[in-house]
Amino acid sequence: MKRILSNPALSLAVRLTVGLIFIAAAVDKIAVPDAFAKSISNYQIMPLYLLHISAITLPWIELLVGLMLVLGVRLRANAAIAGVLLLTFIAAILWALSQDYNINCGCFAQKPDAPQHKIGAQKVFENIGLTALCAYIFMFPSSVVTLERFAIAEREIAA
Repeated sequence: MKRILSNPALSLAVRLTVGLIFIAAAVDKIAVPDAFAKSISNYQIMPLYLLHISAITLPWIELLVGLMLVLGVRLRANAAIAGVLLLTFIAAILWALSQDYNINCGCFAQKPDAPQHKIGAQKVFENIGLTALCAYIFMFPSSVVTLERFAIAEREIAA
C-alpha cells in the first residue's frame, strides 16, 4: 500500500489538482474583491473591521499556496497551509448551515452572471476531500518535477 501511495506520478497528480483548484479559486476572488467581501460577510462570523483585509489577503494566500504546490516548493508547508484553510472553510460552512443560512459559499466565481455555489453538505464533502488530498501531499511529498529538486541539483553542481 505504501508503494502505491508513494508513487511519484500519483503525488504529482494530487499536487497539481489541489494547486490548480486553489489558483482557480483565488483568481476569481482577486478579480472581484468586493463580491468576495460580500460572500464573507454573508457568513456573519467576522467583525466588519477584519472583513475587507480578509477579502483582500485571503485570495492572495490561496494563489501563493496553489502556485507553490504546482511548482513543488515547500510541499509539506504549503499542504499544511492549504489544509488549515480548508478546515477553516469547513468550519465556516458548518456554522452557516447550523444557522440555516442559504448563501453562496464564496468558493469560486464572484461575478454576478456566474453560477452560484451554495453552501451545503456537498461543499463540506468537497472540502473534506481536498483536505484529505492535502494530508496526502503532506505525508508523501514527492520531489518529482519540483523547483526545489532543481535548486538542490544546482547547489550540488556548484559545490
